[in-house]
Amino acid sequence: MLSLHPAKKLSFNRSISNGDLVIVYERHDIMKAVTVCEGSVLQNRFGVFKHSDWIGKPFGSKVFSCKGGFVYLLAPTPELWTLVLNHRTQILYIADISFVIMYLEIVPGCVVLESGTGSGSLTSSLARAVAPSGHVYTFDFHEQRAASARADFERTGLSSLVTVQVRDIQGEGFPDDLTGMADSVFLDLPQPWLAIPAAAKVLRHDGTLCSFSPCIEQVQRTCETLRTRFTGSFVFFFFLPLLYILIFIIYVLFLSL
Repeated sequence: MLSLHPAKKLSFNRSISNGDLVIVYERHDIMKAVTVCEGSVLQNRFGVFKHSDWIGKPFGSKVFSCKGGFVYLLAPTPELWTLVLNHRTQILYIADISFVIMYLEIVPGCVVLESGTGSGSLTSSLARAVAPSGHVYTFDFHEQRAASARADFERTGLSSLVTVQVRDIQGEGFPDDLTGMADSVFLDLPQPWLAIPAAAKVLRHDGTLCSFSPCIEQVQRTCETLRTRFTGSFVFFFFLPLLYILIFIIYVLFLSL
């Protein structure tokens, strides 16, 4: 489980305890998230594995079944969580996530606003990037999706770093109490241009904004709106391995009056 180290560093409990979340690695394309429960067993093609045998072992351990088969017990890092989480929506993977975090200049202590939450893949990595003193506020209009994401952050130990809210950012904007607080805003919305005025209100001076869109028409409309709200430079990135995806990053140098 992720935890906040007394020295204010995000870390893992190095040994597995009852109730911990572990990533059971069978092979590179077969992994699953399992909550350790003493008395329970995991059964797969490699045999039967008793959870009680896992307790006290360090993360990364290779454990064997009575048949001689084995699995690895890995810590639930954001990278691995992205590979095993339930896909409530289409997600961003680590290649895209690392790119976004780098260009948004997200570092420990930052306040980041995200809409929408979706499956929480990006949110988990954002939380680790801002830890221990920053915070991620993530919004989704779908109540059940938001509730599921909130439960996931509890499981992975990130709930103290993430606030999940049910809100239609396109229609309602961001909450007023976040005005001027955001170092970065990330938008993954069907009509991101509708959220640009709200983003302008919450971003700090010299903040950064990223919008993730699958088609050029969305990008064009968003840029038209951006030009009425911001002065600064717009930088576009095309992700060719994912032909249907386009990321563009906007550096918001100065908020327009």
